[in-house]
Amino acid sequence: MRNPLPPVPTSLLDIEVAGDLRRGTPTVRLVTAPADDVEAEPVEIGGVRITGKAGDVQTVPGDGPRWVAGLGDGEPKQYRKTGAALVRAVNAGLADDVEHGGKAFRAVQLVLPEEASGEHVTELVLGLLLGGYRFKVSTEDLKPAVRTVRLVTHDRAVASHTELVERATALAAATALTRDLANTPSNVKSPAWLADTAAKVAGPRVEATIRDEQWLAEQGFGGVLAVGGGSARPPRLIELSYKPSGASGAVKHLLLVGKGITFDTGGLSIKPADGMHLMRTDMAGGAAVIAATRAIAALGLPVRVTALVPAAENHVSGSAYRPGDIVRHYGGKTTEVGNTDAEGRMVLADALAYGIKRFAPDVVVDAATLTGAMKVSLGLRTGGLFATDDALAASVVAAGSRVGEAWWRMPLVEDYAENVRGEFGDVRQTPGGPGSITAALFLREFTEGLPWAHLDIAGPARSEKNYNEVVPGATGFAARTLVELAASLG
Repeated sequence: MRNPLPPVPTSLLDIEVAGDLRRGTPTVRLVTAPADDVEAEPVEIGGVRITGKAGDVQTVPGDGPRWVAGLGDGEPKQYRKTGAALVRAVNAGLADDVEHGGKAFRAVQLVLPEEASGEHVTELVLGLLLGGYRFKVSTEDLKPAVRTVRLVTHDRAVASHTELVERATALAAATALTRDLANTPSNVKSPAWLADTAAKVAGPRVEATIRDEQWLAEQGFGGVLAVGGGSARPPRLIELSYKPSGASGAVKHLLLVGKGITFDTGGLSIKPADGMHLMRTDMAGGAAVIAATRAIAALGLPVRVTALVPAAENHVSGSAYRPGDIVRHYGGKTTEVGNTDAEGRMVLADALAYGIKRFAPDVVVDAATLTGAMKVSLGLRTGGLFATDDALAASVVAAGSRVGEAWWRMPLVEDYAENVRGEFGDVRQTPGGPGSITAALFLREFTEGLPWAHLDIAGPARSEKNYNEVVPGATGFAARTLVELAASLG
């Protein structure tokens, strides 16, 4: 019997904005840390000492607020950290109440500080919505979780804060859907499952077209077919299209391409056993593209978006592609295969070439868990950014900063470009040189000189622990940046 899957997309809690406190609803008090005085004593509330540091949440006995939560120095990013820590503490308190026979509460409320700006509210909402995210495949009921958080503010701010909450909820939903898709185990998540699910959740304003292996063969998607050839579960190309109402020729057209490897054994160049279980998330870039397109449409952003996710399973069998093969991509360019575990660039090359020729976009952005070298370079919390256009690179970094995702621009070092030239084919799949840079230079060969950004999210796409709004498993990284980038192009 198949294990029951959590619903996709995950249902997020509700955030309400109100002008007054509601009697009988558990309350949270927010406090800031003492200003720059390292010797300052912690604040004492109801007999509980609290430092005021962001994420420091304490339960207070007796009457008054049930929890006190620190906001740190009051910077917007501290609000996100506090929101996430708070929702975890509230859920733990709810579960404890139920376990000991108490009455379950399903709402909490807090008063926003007067100095809280729109940016503060957005960050707080992102933390509240994502900090309590859970994904577990089980027949057992999940522990109860709070359903509603009421943000109390002065009456004149209710309308503006409500708009901020709605937009932040769309961003959080994009992150959560990315996590859902990436966390789904690969015994369920075949390329066909990913394609069908993308079509189901895309929303009414997004047109979804799913291309099967026969169509891929007819059109010459040699990279996708090579990578997917070793699996009994054939590849797919997911094609999503969003056009804003009343779109004209003046509207920017953004092409998003996401790596959709639903499981990666490494193929014949097989990966070590340690860590291979994490390869269910090797389609996190594709998941971010799917979720971002859904959010862009839901927000009605004034930009045209075409999203392509080449989905395949890189497996080992008698029909798997081999090191030394020469593969012909969509459009005719050929690649010398050096390592079957460098499969992401093979499928992205097909999708980039097809998307540019078929749709003639203005801007191209791809997202992929592409290289382990990027994890070495930037660690696990910062995404790598390569770009052929300075303005586009700056827009990606700025978009990420506004939604709490960090990016660092990496160089496209021309000294290594010659390494990509092939001896027996047009290009080499795994040329010598620094791995992340040469991978980006390989992909650049398929971008036809258009403004292009490559987002390597191998590091921050997954986590083993809680931090800020992130929970263990898939993080959903890049989805919010893509939505915010699209908004900046409109």
